[in-house]
Amino acid sequence: MGSMPSPGTRMPAAFIGHGSPMHALRANRYTEAWREFGRSAPRPRAILVISAHWYTNVTAVTAMARPRTIHDFYGFPQELYDLTYPAPGLPELAEEVADLTKPQWVGCDVDSWGIDHGTWSVLRHAFPEASIPVLQLSLNAFQGFDQHLELGRRLRGLRDSGVLIIGSGNVVHTLAALDHTRAEEGFDWARRFDDAARTVLQSTDPTGVAALTGHRDFDNAVPTPDHFLPLLYVAALAGDEPLSLLIDGHQAGSMSMAAYTVGMPAETVGSPSCAGD
Repeated sequence: MGSMPSPGTRMPAAFIGHGSPMHALRANRYTEAWREFGRSAPRPRAILVISAHWYTNVTAVTAMARPRTIHDFYGFPQELYDLTYPAPGLPELAEEVADLTKPQWVGCDVDSWGIDHGTWSVLRHAFPEASIPVLQLSLNAFQGFDQHLELGRRLRGLRDSGVLIIGSGNVVHTLAALDHTRAEEGFDWARRFDDAARTVLQSTDPTGVAALTGHRDFDNAVPTPDHFLPLLYVAALAGDEPLSLLIDGHQAGSMSMAAYTVGMPAETVGSPSCAGD
């Protein structure tokens, strides 16, 4: 892992296409890209994750000292349920988040949530020692894309105070269309939408990705907003800085595994053409 950031250093941010919870147990080109990101980033004082899996009716941030590991899925091998990610929390950072986002109200959650698999399946590879404090910010299902973008903009100051912010979801996430015979392939419509998102994210206005609601494949690629919304936060955090592709690919036809970073040196960004499962 990289060294502690010096005063005035702006921390990077990342969007990770996390895919199946089984990636927590796997070693493949995606998990290696996540691991390399963790190794190359400056060591943060804390990690704030916006996970697709805390999609609820309020905006809240975890504020407990010892967040629990949440196994928010069913039908997977017992080995997956046995995994824990015992990172500490950082209640004082939750208060900072609540202050930064005013006048929007952000509640401090001290007992209902924790660290869900959208967070720990990624951090288990990127920061395997689980020693860095981890917080999650919920996705408010009652807010529109513009409101999520604005909240993301308000969080920019955290990057200047040693906080690494990660959005964890998927650009394309259509469970009803999964075809496991396709393994590492994407349907035509999934690849088209993924390509369109990449073009916008690598421009000087990454927030334009929110306008892809008008894309002909949007309804197929984003049947529900939960996995797409974390991408908006990272786009907003980037400002006018283009995002860099960390890794790309598709699984089971209708799942994009694309991941992006902002604020990382170009030489540390992983190759999208890595071989492997």
